[in-house]
Amino acid sequence: MSKSYKDDLPITAKKFMEEFRRYQNGSVSRRHFLGVTGLGTAMAVLGGAVPGALSSRKAHAAGDLGDRLVFSTWPNYFDPANIEKFTKDTGVAIQINTFGSNEEMLAKLQAGATGWDVFVPTNYTFETYVGEDLIQPLDLSRLPNHDPNSQEAIFAGPATVNGKIYGVLKNWGHTGISYNTDKLSKAPTSWKDFFDITMGEGSGHTIVHDYQLTTIGAALCAHGFSFNSNDPAELAQAEKTLIDAKPHLFAISSDIQPSMRSGDAWMTIAWNGDALQLNKDMPEIAYTLGTDGGEIWSDFYAIPKEAPHLNAAYAFIDFMLDPQVQVGEFNVHGYAIGDARVDALLPSDVSENPILFPAKELMSGLEFGAASTLTNPDRAELLARFKSA
Repeated sequence: MSKSYKDDLPITAKKFMEEFRRYQNGSVSRRHFLGVTGLGTAMAVLGGAVPGALSSRKAHAAGDLGDRLVFSTWPNYFDPANIEKFTKDTGVAIQINTFGSNEEMLAKLQAGATGWDVFVPTNYTFETYVGEDLIQPLDLSRLPNHDPNSQEAIFAGPATVNGKIYGVLKNWGHTGISYNTDKLSKAPTSWKDFFDITMGEGSGHTIVHDYQLTTIGAALCAHGFSFNSNDPAELAQAEKTLIDAKPHLFAISSDIQPSMRSGDAWMTIAWNGDALQLNKDMPEIAYTLGTDGGEIWSDFYAIPKEAPHLNAAYAFIDFMLDPQVQVGEFNVHGYAIGDARVDALLPSDVSENPILFPAKELMSGLEFGAASTLTNPDRAELLARFKSA
């Protein structure tokens, strides 16, 4: 079994959320919250001066950036206006590739010659990328918009391996259940509910991710096991649940929004930013974390080992780290930034949104993905059997 959080970090995610809720409920002051979470110094220094101070920085360093950059990321996870602005400012055209899982991303990098310049790996993947020499450490002097002191260490920390930093924090979030309240008579509150409804009232209208970590993890949680379990006996029970559910599924896809918006799908495994985008446009689509566990995660900007357009890669990452640019990103994709400078620019009611910040009792049961799950052959084979069943 994997533990939900490591207690030797400066502040655990559980503690962070507890303090956040205390501040949200008015039982502690803003000063106390910023101080105990380590955000106070950055906020005090930057405060309302952030827009003028940081947005005036150039998004690209002097020098030849070339005319092309390849950016590989997740679906629905960027603001097209920012992509267009970077191209307008620099002359660098951006080709965007999307992928549905970290396994897919790893396989493409292992195969070589991807042509990627910037990609977006998740916290638990860095040990593998470093071990296989697929990623390069970052030269932070080329990223003036990066301020480690303004970021939550628990979310930013996984990109540091053997004392070197291989990624800078993009966003953090969690994985839960989106469901259409107009279509279902009962709201799911757990992963057990999720699979029961899939094989009952929601038959033919459920989506699961094309991603072993979240889909197998959901089935494991439904049995009361760790989201990260690699135990063969526990994986066998999760596999049975998935195989039993397979005939009742609408789709196996990590790009959930089109089918949820059309009404073809009524319930899905969802990253909370997708859930927020759906709920914003269709309030009948609600979101919950499972009472039986799930995932908390953080994503990063990183540069592959053989990036062909290195100057453009650094310029693009630095541009995307500008706090005002990040506000635009948040307004489109709805994922928390984990950067105090950005938090200072967001509307005050953002902190009250339960899709971004669910109840602490639900957050406390979440786990970060474990590195061992990325390359575990039992999990890979399980997902392949499930998809081919």
